[in-house]
Amino acid sequence: MAQNSKENITKNLFWRLIERFGAQGVTFVVSIVLARLLDPSVYGMITIVTVFTSILQVFVDSGLGNALIQKKDADDLDFSSVFFFNLLFCVVLYGLMFVASPYIASFFTMPDLIPVLRVLSLTIVISGVKNVQQAYVSRNLMFKKFFFATLGGTLGASVIGIIMAYRGYGVWALVVQSLFNATMDTCILWATVKWRPKRMFSFERLKVLFSYGWKLLVSKLIDTVYEDVRSLIVGKMYSPDDLAYFDRGKKFPQLAVDTLNSSIDSVLFPSMSMEQDDISRVRAMTSRAIKTMSYIIFPLMVGLAVCSESIVNIILTPKWAECVPYMQIFCIGLAIVPISIANLNAIKAIGRSDIYLRLEIIRKSLNTVSLLALMWFGVKAIAYSYLLNCIMNVAVNAAPNKKFLNYGYRAQVKDLAPAFVLSAVMGIIVYLVSFFGFADWITLIIQISVGVGIYVAGSALFKIDSFYYVLSIMNGLLHRGKKED
Repeated sequence: MAQNSKENITKNLFWRLIERFGAQGVTFVVSIVLARLLDPSVYGMITIVTVFTSILQVFVDSGLGNALIQKKDADDLDFSSVFFFNLLFCVVLYGLMFVASPYIASFFTMPDLIPVLRVLSLTIVISGVKNVQQAYVSRNLMFKKFFFATLGGTLGASVIGIIMAYRGYGVWALVVQSLFNATMDTCILWATVKWRPKRMFSFERLKVLFSYGWKLLVSKLIDTVYEDVRSLIVGKMYSPDDLAYFDRGKKFPQLAVDTLNSSIDSVLFPSMSMEQDDISRVRAMTSRAIKTMSYIIFPLMVGLAVCSESIVNIILTPKWAECVPYMQIFCIGLAIVPISIANLNAIKAIGRSDIYLRLEIIRKSLNTVSLLALMWFGVKAIAYSYLLNCIMNVAVNAAPNKKFLNYGYRAQVKDLAPAFVLSAVMGIIVYLVSFFGFADWITLIIQISVGVGIYVAGSALFKIDSFYYVLSIMNGLLHRGKKED
């Protein structure tokens, strides 16, 4: 097992960041090209399909991947048992989706959904083949492996998706793109990771792992179903175009937040798990994660919100202008999501999956009330329910760490305050630039320049701790990159 040092975390963070930013950067560019080629209604259909495949993906892991990472003495018997269980389970899940496809298509009155659902659901079986490999890589902090697998799959799939879209294949361009991506990712991961399943299986080991993992499974399932139910409600109560604008408005800010979250989260959880017996160390890592992520995410989301109109007009063309209000709402909500993730990682790392599940039930009970109250007032009201839920989620997720880590609301607000205040000031000034009446591209260039200048200058002027920490991490990453070369 790799030594849990700052140098080791920095090394793995380097590879995870370039993997995530590389893959998401390619995905972002390709999504722009495809959005220009395909109609919003096509995206509405694929969004509905993705909701169901996302829910099934939760079952693919069954919480067992996290259990393998968290267990101190996991061995080949543990990994092999999970591998064979997952593979069989994924085949069963695909069979259920194959049978259910006509009923889902009938519910949304979209007969074209049937073949799309049946083909795209094959990604479930493919994911079952690579799930344990991913857990092995994460547990052993071998994140360089993810870089080659993810980027290889993303690049190949992007080329295929664009070619098919140009040739008029419509929704099938997106379907084949997803399938090819999953297949290549899995093949490269298997080629680069030496671990292979052994001919061994133990129900007893599986039971031990599942005793920890089932709570994470239920928690993740509740969270995924709830997050995706908004798309299902919009798709059912409103039009496919409305769903496309709603989904596209969320995709832009979510792309940025998920890239950072997944990079830090995937390194932070196994690192915290190694330190689970040292509570003061876990608290320090949680505090640093919250300060660093908020310092990066707050200005990014504020800037994206105030520049959203220019960004959409330039990148997606005016035919997507109706997604601007949704983008602004989601930017505000997604800005505080990293706070929740850092708190939840600490709870998972110290082995309290029971608390993790309890928090999920509390959050979703509150969230359901707000969604049911607002869903009748239009698509924008559904988006506002997401913002309200993000605020409630932060309050709920932070509460237990006062007891477990002696890291409560006051300490967390203190860690967040510098980035919040500086981002708010930056946002106001950047917003004023939009009143100058320049062309969209000129306005955007000025807004970005002014925003970056104000944030960096303010950070240096007020000696914000996270500013210097991020600089030190960047220096470490650059140094690591040169060593890797």
